[in-house]
Amino acid sequence: MKFTLSWLKDHLDTSATIAEVEAAMTMAGLEVEHVTDPSAKLAAFSVARIVEAVQHPNADRLRVCQVDTKDGRKEIVCGAPNARAGLVTIYAPLGTYIPGSGITLEPRAVRGVVSNGMLCSAAELELSEESDGILELAEGLEVGTPAAQALGQEGVIDFEVTPNRPDWLGVAGIARDLAAAGLGRFTTKAVEPVKGGYPCPIDIRLDDSGACTAFAGRLIRGVKNGPSPAWLQARLKAIGLRPISALVDVTNYLSYDRCRPLHVYDAATLKGGFIEARLGREGEEVLALDGETYKVTPELCVIADGSGAIGLGGVMGGETTGCSEATTDVFVECAWFDPIRTAQAGRTTGITSDAQYRFARGVDPGFVLPGIELATRMILDLCGGEPSEVRLAGAPPAPPPPIAFDPAYVKKLGGLETECAVEILADLGFEITGSGANLTVQPPTWRRDVEGKADLVEEVTRIVGYDKLPAEPLPEIARPVGGVLSPRQARARTARRALAALGWSEAVTWSFTGRKTAELFGGGQDALVLANPIAAELDCMRPSILPTLIEAAGRNAKRGFADVALFEIGPIFSGDRPQDQRTAISGLLAPHAPRRWDGVKADDLFQVKADLYAMLDELGAPVASLQVAQGAASPWWHPGRSARLQLGPKAVIAEFGALHPSVLKAMDLDGPAYGFEVFLEAIPEPKKKAIKTRPALELSPLMPLSRDFAFVVEQKVAAGDLVKAVAGADKALIAGVRVFDVYAGAGVPEGCKSLAVEVSVQPKDHTLAEAEIEALSARIVAAAGKAVGAKLRA
Repeated sequence: MKFTLSWLKDHLDTSATIAEVEAAMTMAGLEVEHVTDPSAKLAAFSVARIVEAVQHPNADRLRVCQVDTKDGRKEIVCGAPNARAGLVTIYAPLGTYIPGSGITLEPRAVRGVVSNGMLCSAAELELSEESDGILELAEGLEVGTPAAQALGQEGVIDFEVTPNRPDWLGVAGIARDLAAAGLGRFTTKAVEPVKGGYPCPIDIRLDDSGACTAFAGRLIRGVKNGPSPAWLQARLKAIGLRPISALVDVTNYLSYDRCRPLHVYDAATLKGGFIEARLGREGEEVLALDGETYKVTPELCVIADGSGAIGLGGVMGGETTGCSEATTDVFVECAWFDPIRTAQAGRTTGITSDAQYRFARGVDPGFVLPGIELATRMILDLCGGEPSEVRLAGAPPAPPPPIAFDPAYVKKLGGLETECAVEILADLGFEITGSGANLTVQPPTWRRDVEGKADLVEEVTRIVGYDKLPAEPLPEIARPVGGVLSPRQARARTARRALAALGWSEAVTWSFTGRKTAELFGGGQDALVLANPIAAELDCMRPSILPTLIEAAGRNAKRGFADVALFEIGPIFSGDRPQDQRTAISGLLAPHAPRRWDGVKADDLFQVKADLYAMLDELGAPVASLQVAQGAASPWWHPGRSARLQLGPKAVIAEFGALHPSVLKAMDLDGPAYGFEVFLEAIPEPKKKAIKTRPALELSPLMPLSRDFAFVVEQKVAAGDLVKAVAGADKALIAGVRVFDVYAGAGVPEGCKSLAVEVSVQPKDHTLAEAEIEALSARIVAAAGKAVGAKLRA
């Protein structure tokens, strides 16, 4: 929405500058996007008069001019063919930047004569693309008059209008708000009706669709259409509109001046003696004023006569009934169209006209009759003619309901101490009855966004100024004993820091994936398919984070970064119920490290397992009690290189291992790839301690000792089970157990293997005697044999 300062002053009695208007608009909630202020751009330029112009002594095409300027008489060399004595033009002193040529004037000789300034053309001031000579202004202008004033250049304000404030799409609406904000006095008066001399001979009809609920029209005979006056053309040009003719320019002017779109028809082209607003019919077409032909659908509102559809209601008129210079009788339309249907019509046709933009936001339904009266007065003033009586079909929508309001609510809700709430609302057009705390406020017809007393508080606060709101600290709130984070949030934060410290990079991926991909990970149920996905390949809620991490690893590999270690903490979905959503901590390792000179390669699977255990330990999970169930993981894991961590068959904490080759192939990722997925809610919360301080460090002054044991166990026995059994033989003395050798072959029975462990023993209060060490060794052997059937290797 654009307007000029002089246009604003038609409705606002103010002496404010354009900068002050911009500031007041911003404080009143109007978002100013751009301000064009020619007075600032042309500040250095002023009116001058050529007193004498003689031939340059050294150049045939140059003249040496004696010029009266605001700085006194100056000698200026000019090459314009129209430079002559008595000419009033625009002068630029030395040091001025010329926007059209991009130069800054300096004192220098032109063919031996020093030029003390410049006389400017329209192109040099960027007023036109080309010019034949210097500007020629009216002789009555006084020397020294600012150029912007002499040229009639006005400042233009361009601002964005929020959808809830269509009244700001008219200059009068902007002036009303600025007057309420104290920038001036609102001067717009009520519209006086124009008496008609005869009944309107054109019948107006409406259907019952609600697309057009009110349609006012009148005939004006004997008009003389032609160019609109200079003041009207100047205003339209200033905001980027092209003047067409007086009749059309009146409708464009009122659309911006009062946010009241209208349309004028050449009455001689209307067929059947009637005009109708109805829904379109299949097969109809409209040749619109933009020269394009639009197919009509039953959802579009059209304007029709006896020949069929002749325009798109609330969007654009038709070319067949448009006014021209030959028009003598004109039918003026002022209607109210349904905003939702008009907005849809704009999307269907691709038209965003000034009328459609306003009707889609909801123009003032109470200005239907005043709008046609105002248009009639302007047409009579500019084009003459004899008007008929106004004919109205239907009725505008009812005004907004009244609101019970207590001015003290401004302080209660907005925190603003003000005694002028009633005056502000009245200045904004609200009708107020009652007294004291029992007021009834009737919103005006152009403010259908005001629905309750909170909206009234917002209006008062907006006009007083949000900068006037008191700055008060929030009340002190006792800090929660257990912190502000929930246990799940705290664990997610801990896991994030732990994995990052271990060298993993956090990824943030979509919570949905393709349905075929989801099916690879046990998902893809109908209940999890999105009705309106943002992309065809993201149409299903993910059952696991692993597929989105695999896709991320694939994208990295295609860009030359195949060696990645990614993790993500987020939701996974097994159904569409709230209890079917869980939080998972998932990681993916795609090891493609550079080749080593010694050929030594780390076991990436056990690296993933080590990092998983380290993270679980940070989360407070009972790592020592976890059972490793090999071969029990989900089908997307490699059956021989994966396991499940659990506290029991029904208490699954995590799954980890190598991803199944078929899954990686289906997702186009070169293997191998390893990963883990921890179910955060399944980790039991540790018992709360009475205090959060760490226990005292206990260091034994006695030397530790170690003993090695080689046990023969069955091949199916996990080394971790043996370690757990040995460590439990005497928890007071055994400080650690570590597997340092695995052997199967000669000397070991068929189907068995040898596991060698190093047991670290830490005495507490005395040095262990040989007998005590032997007794401990016996307990270790007994515990290993009882737990996993282990026997000492011979």
